Amino acid sequence: MKITSARLIVCSPDRNFVTLRIDTDEGIYGLGDGTLNGRELAVAAYLQDHVLDCLIGRDPRNTEDIWQYLYRGAYWRRGPVTMSAIAAVDVALWDIKAKALNTPLYNLLGGKSREGVLVYTHANGATVEQAVESVHQHMEEGYLAVRAQCSVPGLAGGYGVPKGSKPYEPAERGLPSEGLWSSERYLNTVPELFEKIRLSAGADVHLLHDVHHRLTPIEAARLGKSLEPYHLFWMEDPCPAELQEGFELIRRHTVTPIATGEVFNSVWDAHDLIRNQWIDYIRTTVVHGGGITALRKLADFSALYHVRTGFHGATDLSPVTMAAALHLGLAIHNLGIQEHMPHSALTDEVFPHHYTFQAGYMHPGEAPGLGVEIDEALAAQYPYQRAYLPIARKLDGTLTDW
Repeated sequence: MKITSARLIVCSPDRNFVTLRIDTDEGIYGLGDGTLNGRELAVAAYLQDHVLDCLIGRDPRNTEDIWQYLYRGAYWRRGPVTMSAIAAVDVALWDIKAKALNTPLYNLLGGKSREGVLVYTHANGATVEQAVESVHQHMEEGYLAVRAQCSVPGLAGGYGVPKGSKPYEPAERGLPSEGLWSSERYLNTVPELFEKIRLSAGADVHLLHDVHHRLTPIEAARLGKSLEPYHLFWMEDPCPAELQEGFELIRRHTVTPIATGEVFNSVWDAHDLIRNQWIDYIRTTVVHGGGITALRKLADFSALYHVRTGFHGATDLSPVTMAAALHLGLAIHNLGIQEHMPHSALTDEVFPHHYTFQAGYMHPGEAPGLGVEIDEALAAQYPYQRAYLPIARKLDGTLTDW
Protein backbone atom coordinates (compact mmCIF):
# COMPACT_ATOMS: atom_id res chain seq x y z
CA MET A 1 0.00 0.00 0.00
CA LYS A 2 1.30 3.46 -0.93
CA ILE A 3 0.18 7.03 -0.27
CA THR A 4 -0.92 8.61 -3.54
CA SER A 5 -2.20 12.02 -2.42
CA ALA A 6 -2.75 14.24 0.60
CA ARG A 7 -4.81 17.39 0.80
CA LEU A 8 -6.24 19.84 3.31
CA ILE A 9 -9.84 20.83 4.01
CA VAL A 10 -10.09 24.10 5.96
CA CYS A 11 -13.64 24.99 6.97
CA SER A 12 -15.64 26.85 9.62
CA PRO A 13 -18.96 25.20 10.52
CA ASP A 14 -19.49 27.41 13.61
CA ARG A 15 -15.72 27.36 14.25
CA ASN A 16 -12.52 26.76 12.30
CA PHE A 17 -11.12 23.29 11.62
CA VAL A 18 -8.10 22.04 9.65
CA THR A 19 -8.63 18.50 8.34
CA LEU A 20 -6.10 16.38 6.45
CA ARG A 21 -7.16 13.64 4.05
CA ILE A 22 -4.58 11.05 2.94
CA ASP A 23 -5.43 8.69 0.06
CA THR A 24 -3.78 5.41 -0.94
CA ASP A 25 -3.46 3.29 -4.07
CA GLU A 26 -5.88 0.75 -2.56
CA GLY A 27 -8.73 3.26 -2.36
CA ILE A 28 -8.48 3.56 1.41
CA TYR A 29 -8.19 7.03 2.91
CA GLY A 30 -7.70 8.44 6.40
CA LEU A 31 -8.56 11.68 8.18
CA GLY A 32 -6.46 13.68 10.61
CA ASP A 33 -7.12 16.87 12.57
CA GLY A 34 -4.61 19.74 12.49
CA THR A 35 -6.67 22.42 14.26
CA LEU A 36 -4.75 24.89 16.42
CA ASN A 37 -7.18 27.37 17.91
CA GLY A 38 -6.44 30.89 16.70
CA ARG A 39 -3.46 29.73 14.59
CA GLU A 40 -5.20 27.35 12.20
CA LEU A 41 -3.64 28.65 8.99
CA ALA A 42 -0.13 28.33 10.42
CA VAL A 43 -0.61 24.56 10.69
CA ALA A 44 -2.24 24.42 7.27
CA ALA A 45 0.74 26.22 5.72
CA TYR A 46 3.23 23.95 7.53
CA LEU A 47 1.47 20.89 6.15
CA GLN A 48 0.95 22.25 2.66
CA ASP A 49 4.41 23.76 2.19
CA HIS A 50 6.63 21.31 4.06
CA VAL A 51 4.95 17.95 4.73
CA LEU A 52 2.39 16.69 2.24
CA ASP A 53 4.72 16.18 -0.72
CA CYS A 54 7.07 14.20 1.54
CA LEU A 55 4.33 11.63 2.16
CA ILE A 56 3.73 10.58 -1.44
CA GLY A 57 4.89 7.04 -2.16
CA ARG A 58 5.31 6.04 1.49
CA ASP A 59 3.64 3.02 3.06
CA PRO A 60 0.96 4.48 5.40
CA ARG A 61 1.24 1.48 7.71
CA ASN A 62 4.70 2.59 8.84
CA THR A 63 3.34 5.00 11.43
CA GLU A 64 6.38 4.92 13.72
CA ASP A 65 8.90 5.56 10.95
CA ILE A 66 6.82 8.35 9.39
CA TRP A 67 6.35 9.97 12.81
CA GLN A 68 10.10 9.94 13.42
CA TYR A 69 10.74 11.23 9.89
CA LEU A 70 8.50 14.25 10.49
CA TYR A 71 9.80 14.90 14.02
CA ARG A 72 13.54 14.20 13.76
CA GLY A 73 13.92 14.80 10.06
CA ALA A 74 12.82 18.43 10.24
CA TYR A 75 15.65 19.23 12.69
CA TRP A 76 13.47 21.99 14.26
CA ARG A 77 11.48 20.06 16.84
CA ARG A 78 8.38 20.54 18.94
CA GLY A 79 6.15 23.57 19.18
CA PRO A 80 2.36 23.57 18.73
CA VAL A 81 2.42 24.20 14.96
CA THR A 82 4.89 21.42 14.18
CA MET A 83 3.31 18.90 16.54
CA SER A 84 -0.24 19.63 15.34
CA ALA A 85 0.91 19.04 11.78
CA ILE A 86 2.59 15.75 12.74
CA ALA A 87 -0.56 14.73 14.62
CA ALA A 88 -2.76 15.35 11.58
CA VAL A 89 -0.61 12.97 9.53
CA ASP A 90 -0.27 10.40 12.30
CA VAL A 91 -3.99 10.11 13.05
CA ALA A 92 -4.84 9.86 9.34
CA LEU A 93 -2.34 7.00 9.00
CA TRP A 94 -3.80 5.11 11.97
CA ASP A 95 -7.25 5.62 10.42
CA ILE A 96 -5.96 4.03 7.20
CA LYS A 97 -4.34 1.09 9.00
CA ALA A 98 -7.49 0.23 10.92
CA LYS A 99 -9.69 0.59 7.83
CA ALA A 100 -7.33 -1.68 5.87
CA LEU A 101 -7.79 -4.34 8.56
CA ASN A 102 -11.55 -3.64 8.72
CA THR A 103 -11.50 -3.06 12.47
CA PRO A 104 -12.11 -0.14 14.85
CA LEU A 105 -8.90 1.68 15.71
CA TYR A 106 -8.88 0.70 19.38
CA ASN A 107 -8.16 -2.90 18.40
CA LEU A 108 -4.77 -1.78 17.05
CA LEU A 109 -4.00 0.00 20.32
CA GLY A 110 -4.38 -3.03 22.58
CA GLY A 111 -8.10 -3.70 22.39
CA LYS A 112 -10.61 -2.68 25.04
CA SER A 113 -9.48 -2.03 28.61
CA ARG A 114 -13.04 -0.98 29.55
CA GLU A 115 -16.54 -0.89 28.11
CA GLY A 116 -16.80 2.88 27.92
CA VAL A 117 -14.83 6.09 28.51
CA LEU A 118 -15.89 8.19 31.51
CA VAL A 119 -16.42 11.79 30.37
CA TYR A 120 -17.08 15.15 31.96
CA THR A 121 -18.87 18.16 30.54
CA HIS A 122 -19.00 21.88 31.35
CA ALA A 123 -21.43 23.61 33.71
CA ASN A 124 -21.33 27.40 33.61
CA GLY A 125 -23.11 30.35 35.15
CA ALA A 126 -23.00 34.12 35.37
CA THR A 127 -23.62 33.60 39.11
CA VAL A 128 -22.96 30.84 41.63
CA GLU A 129 -26.66 29.99 41.61
CA GLN A 130 -26.74 29.66 37.82
CA ALA A 131 -23.67 27.40 37.88
CA VAL A 132 -25.32 25.15 40.50
CA GLU A 133 -28.41 24.92 38.30
CA SER A 134 -26.24 24.07 35.29
CA VAL A 135 -24.59 21.22 37.20
CA HIS A 136 -28.02 19.75 37.91
CA GLN A 137 -29.04 20.07 34.26
CA HIS A 138 -26.00 18.07 33.13
CA MET A 139 -26.57 15.45 35.83
CA GLU A 140 -30.10 15.02 34.46
CA GLU A 141 -28.57 14.48 31.00
CA GLY A 142 -26.69 11.51 32.45
CA TYR A 143 -23.24 12.96 33.18
CA LEU A 144 -21.44 11.49 36.18
CA ALA A 145 -18.72 14.17 36.14
CA VAL A 146 -19.14 17.93 35.63
CA ARG A 147 -16.69 20.82 35.45
CA ALA A 148 -18.11 23.93 37.14
CA GLN A 149 -17.20 27.57 36.40
CA CYS A 150 -18.90 30.87 37.24
CA SER A 151 -18.23 34.59 36.83
CA VAL A 152 -16.26 36.41 39.49
CA PRO A 153 -18.41 39.16 41.08
CA GLY A 154 -17.45 42.57 39.81
CA LEU A 155 -15.79 41.25 36.66
CA ALA A 156 -17.82 41.15 33.45
CA GLY A 157 -18.10 37.71 31.86
CA GLY A 158 -15.38 35.29 32.83
CA TYR A 159 -13.57 32.20 31.69
CA GLY A 160 -15.96 29.34 30.95
CA VAL A 161 -19.06 31.53 31.05
CA PRO A 162 -21.17 31.73 27.87
CA LYS A 163 -22.40 34.99 26.42
CA GLY A 164 -26.18 35.12 26.30
CA SER A 165 -28.07 31.91 25.68
CA LYS A 166 -25.50 30.30 23.37
CA PRO A 167 -23.25 27.42 24.51
CA TYR A 168 -19.84 28.48 25.78
CA GLU A 169 -17.35 28.90 22.94
CA PRO A 170 -14.05 30.65 23.73
CA ALA A 171 -13.00 31.40 20.14
CA GLU A 172 -14.37 34.70 18.86
CA ARG A 173 -14.64 35.97 15.30
CA GLY A 174 -12.42 38.90 14.51
CA LEU A 175 -9.57 40.27 16.60
CA PRO A 176 -9.06 39.25 20.25
CA SER A 177 -11.32 40.75 22.89
CA GLU A 178 -9.97 41.78 26.30
CA GLY A 179 -11.41 41.01 29.72
CA LEU A 180 -10.54 41.83 33.32
CA TRP A 181 -9.13 39.50 35.95
CA SER A 182 -8.61 39.58 39.72
CA SER A 183 -7.01 36.59 41.43
CA GLU A 184 -8.04 37.91 44.84
CA ARG A 185 -11.74 38.08 43.97
CA TYR A 186 -11.54 34.72 42.23
CA LEU A 187 -9.98 33.02 45.26
CA ASN A 188 -12.85 34.27 47.40
CA THR A 189 -15.52 33.06 44.95
CA VAL A 190 -14.56 29.50 44.01
CA PRO A 191 -14.84 27.87 47.46
CA GLU A 192 -18.35 29.29 47.81
CA LEU A 193 -19.26 27.85 44.39
CA PHE A 194 -18.24 24.32 45.32
CA GLU A 195 -19.71 24.47 48.80
CA LYS A 196 -23.11 25.23 47.30
CA ILE A 197 -22.72 22.60 44.56
CA ARG A 198 -21.88 19.88 47.07
CA LEU A 199 -24.76 20.85 49.36
CA SER A 200 -27.15 20.81 46.42
CA ALA A 201 -25.84 17.98 44.18
CA GLY A 202 -24.56 15.57 46.81
CA ALA A 203 -21.34 13.64 47.23
CA ASP A 204 -21.56 11.21 44.31
CA VAL A 205 -21.13 13.47 41.28
CA HIS A 206 -17.50 14.05 40.26
CA LEU A 207 -16.73 17.79 40.30
CA LEU A 208 -13.90 19.44 38.38
CA HIS A 209 -12.68 23.02 38.08
CA ASP A 210 -10.40 24.81 35.59
CA VAL A 211 -8.17 27.59 36.93
CA HIS A 212 -6.86 28.15 33.38
CA HIS A 213 -3.29 29.06 34.35
CA ARG A 214 -4.47 32.15 36.26
CA LEU A 215 -2.65 31.77 39.61
CA THR A 216 0.84 31.71 41.04
CA PRO A 217 1.89 28.43 42.69
CA ILE A 218 1.26 29.68 46.23
CA GLU A 219 -2.14 31.09 45.23
CA ALA A 220 -2.97 27.75 43.63
CA ALA A 221 -1.90 25.97 46.80
CA ARG A 222 -4.31 28.16 48.78
CA LEU A 223 -7.12 27.38 46.36
CA GLY A 224 -6.45 23.64 46.44
CA LYS A 225 -6.45 23.62 50.23
CA SER A 226 -9.70 25.61 50.41
CA LEU A 227 -11.35 23.14 48.01
CA GLU A 228 -10.35 20.00 49.92
CA PRO A 229 -13.69 19.72 51.84
CA TYR A 230 -15.51 19.37 48.49
CA HIS A 231 -13.26 16.51 47.22
CA LEU A 232 -12.83 17.63 43.63
CA PHE A 233 -11.96 15.11 40.93
CA TRP A 234 -9.28 17.60 39.93
CA MET A 235 -8.14 21.23 39.91
CA GLU A 236 -7.01 21.92 36.35
CA ASP A 237 -4.12 24.10 35.15
CA PRO A 238 -3.62 25.88 38.48
CA CYS A 239 -0.68 27.91 37.17
CA PRO A 240 1.44 28.17 34.00
CA ALA A 241 3.50 25.00 33.63
CA GLU A 242 6.58 26.32 31.83
CA LEU A 243 8.23 26.19 35.27
CA GLN A 244 7.45 22.61 36.15
CA GLU A 245 8.96 22.94 39.64
CA GLY A 246 6.16 25.33 40.56
CA PHE A 247 3.85 22.34 40.89
CA GLU A 248 6.03 20.94 43.67
CA LEU A 249 4.97 23.85 45.87
CA ILE A 250 1.30 23.26 45.09
CA ARG A 251 1.60 19.54 45.79
CA ARG A 252 3.30 20.23 49.13
CA HIS A 253 0.32 22.22 50.42
CA THR A 254 -2.80 20.44 49.16
CA VAL A 255 -4.22 16.99 48.47
CA THR A 256 -6.67 18.27 45.85
CA PRO A 257 -5.76 16.31 42.68
CA ILE A 258 -4.01 18.33 39.99
CA ALA A 259 -4.45 18.12 36.21
CA THR A 260 -2.47 20.01 33.60
CA GLY A 261 -1.10 19.81 30.06
CA GLU A 262 -3.69 20.83 27.48
CA VAL A 263 -1.18 23.32 26.02
CA PHE A 264 1.67 20.78 26.05
CA ASN A 265 3.01 19.41 22.77
CA SER A 266 5.68 16.97 23.94
CA VAL A 267 6.38 14.52 26.74
CA TRP A 268 9.26 16.81 27.70
CA ASP A 269 6.75 19.49 28.73
CA ALA A 270 5.53 17.09 31.42
CA HIS A 271 8.66 15.05 32.14
CA ASP A 272 9.38 16.42 35.62
CA LEU A 273 5.70 16.83 36.48
CA ILE A 274 5.12 13.14 35.87
CA ARG A 275 8.27 11.53 37.21
CA ASN A 276 8.09 13.59 40.43
CA GLN A 277 4.37 12.86 40.79
CA TRP A 278 3.55 16.57 41.06
CA ILE A 279 0.37 16.00 39.02
CA ASP A 280 -2.34 13.35 38.96
CA TYR A 281 -3.72 13.76 35.44
CA ILE A 282 -2.03 14.62 32.14
CA ARG A 283 -4.24 16.61 29.74
CA THR A 284 -2.18 16.71 26.53
CA THR A 285 -4.40 16.34 23.50
CA VAL A 286 -3.95 14.00 20.55
CA VAL A 287 -3.84 16.82 18.02
CA HIS A 288 -1.40 19.16 19.78
CA GLY A 289 0.74 16.41 21.27
CA GLY A 290 1.87 14.76 18.04
CA GLY A 291 -0.88 12.23 17.42
CA ILE A 292 -1.70 8.73 18.58
CA THR A 293 1.89 7.49 18.24
CA ALA A 294 3.12 10.15 20.68
CA LEU A 295 0.18 10.01 23.09
CA ARG A 296 0.46 6.24 23.55
CA LYS A 297 4.04 6.73 24.71
CA LEU A 298 3.04 9.61 26.98
CA ALA A 299 0.30 7.46 28.53
CA ASP A 300 2.70 4.57 29.10
CA PHE A 301 5.29 6.88 30.70
CA SER A 302 2.59 8.41 32.91
CA ALA A 303 1.40 5.00 34.05
CA LEU A 304 4.80 4.29 35.60
CA TYR A 305 4.17 7.15 38.05
CA HIS A 306 0.46 6.61 38.82
CA VAL A 307 -0.53 9.52 36.57
CA ARG A 308 -3.75 9.03 34.62
CA THR A 309 -5.00 10.67 31.42
CA GLY A 310 -7.58 13.41 31.05
CA PHE A 311 -7.24 14.39 27.41
CA HIS A 312 -8.42 17.86 26.39
CA GLY A 313 -11.69 17.62 24.46
CA ALA A 314 -13.07 21.09 23.87
CA THR A 315 -14.71 22.33 20.66
CA ASP A 316 -11.37 23.67 19.38
CA LEU A 317 -10.69 20.05 18.37
CA SER A 318 -12.69 18.49 15.58
CA PRO A 319 -14.71 15.27 15.88
CA VAL A 320 -11.70 13.55 14.30
CA THR A 321 -9.67 14.24 17.44
CA MET A 322 -12.56 13.35 19.73
CA ALA A 323 -12.79 9.96 18.04
CA ALA A 324 -9.03 9.43 18.28
CA ALA A 325 -9.08 10.30 21.99
CA LEU A 326 -11.95 7.87 22.61
CA HIS A 327 -10.22 5.00 20.79
CA LEU A 328 -7.04 5.68 22.78
CA GLY A 329 -8.96 6.10 26.03
CA LEU A 330 -10.80 2.83 25.54
CA ALA A 331 -7.53 0.97 25.02
CA ILE A 332 -5.00 2.35 27.51
CA HIS A 333 -4.98 1.07 31.07
CA ASN A 334 -4.45 4.39 32.86
CA LEU A 335 -7.41 6.37 31.53
CA GLY A 336 -8.66 8.88 34.05
CA ILE A 337 -11.44 10.76 32.28
CA GLN A 338 -12.14 12.39 28.91
CA GLU A 339 -13.35 15.95 28.45
CA HIS A 340 -16.55 16.17 26.39
CA MET A 341 -17.54 19.63 25.22
CA PRO A 342 -20.20 18.75 22.62
CA HIS A 343 -19.82 20.23 19.17
CA SER A 344 -22.58 22.23 17.53
CA ALA A 345 -25.18 20.47 15.42
CA LEU A 346 -23.62 21.98 12.28
CA THR A 347 -20.14 20.70 13.16
CA ASP A 348 -21.57 17.23 13.74
CA GLU A 349 -23.30 17.42 10.37
CA VAL A 350 -20.04 18.30 8.60
CA PHE A 351 -18.21 15.54 10.51
CA PRO A 352 -20.63 12.58 10.78
CA HIS A 353 -19.31 10.09 13.32
CA HIS A 354 -19.99 6.82 15.12
CA TYR A 355 -19.03 7.77 18.67
CA THR A 356 -21.86 7.97 21.20
CA PHE A 357 -22.67 9.16 24.73
CA GLN A 358 -24.79 7.22 27.21
CA ALA A 359 -25.16 7.39 30.99
CA GLY A 360 -21.93 9.24 31.67
CA TYR A 361 -19.72 7.30 29.26
CA MET A 362 -18.70 7.61 25.61
CA HIS A 363 -17.76 4.91 23.13
CA PRO A 364 -15.92 5.38 19.82
CA GLY A 365 -18.17 2.90 17.98
CA GLU A 366 -17.42 -0.23 15.98
CA ALA A 367 -16.89 1.27 12.51
CA PRO A 368 -13.52 0.49 10.88
CA GLY A 369 -10.85 3.10 11.58
CA LEU A 370 -11.72 6.23 13.52
CA GLY A 371 -15.39 6.10 12.63
CA VAL A 372 -15.48 9.73 11.44
CA GLU A 373 -16.09 11.14 7.97
CA ILE A 374 -16.24 14.65 6.51
CA ASP A 375 -18.93 15.97 4.19
CA GLU A 376 -16.68 18.01 1.91
CA ALA A 377 -19.52 19.57 -0.07
CA LEU A 378 -21.12 20.85 3.11
CA ALA A 379 -17.77 21.90 4.55
CA ALA A 380 -17.10 24.02 1.45
CA GLN A 381 -20.17 26.12 2.30
CA TYR A 382 -18.45 27.33 5.48
CA PRO A 383 -15.07 28.90 4.62
CA TYR A 384 -12.45 29.85 7.20
CA GLN A 385 -13.15 32.95 9.30
CA ARG A 386 -10.41 34.47 11.39
CA ALA A 387 -11.02 33.95 15.12
CA TYR A 388 -8.98 34.34 18.28
CA LEU A 389 -9.07 33.45 21.95
CA PRO A 390 -9.58 36.39 24.34
CA ILE A 391 -6.91 38.34 26.20
CA ALA A 392 -7.01 38.97 29.98
CA ARG A 393 -5.68 41.93 31.96
CA LYS A 394 -5.53 42.52 35.70
CA LEU A 395 -7.48 45.40 37.19
CA ASP A 396 -4.41 47.66 36.87
CA GLY A 397 -4.05 46.86 33.17
CA THR A 398 -1.24 44.28 33.40
CA LEU A 399 -1.54 41.55 30.77
CA THR A 400 -2.00 38.17 32.44
CA ASP A 401 -2.71 34.57 31.44
CA TRP A 402 -6.09 33.97 29.86
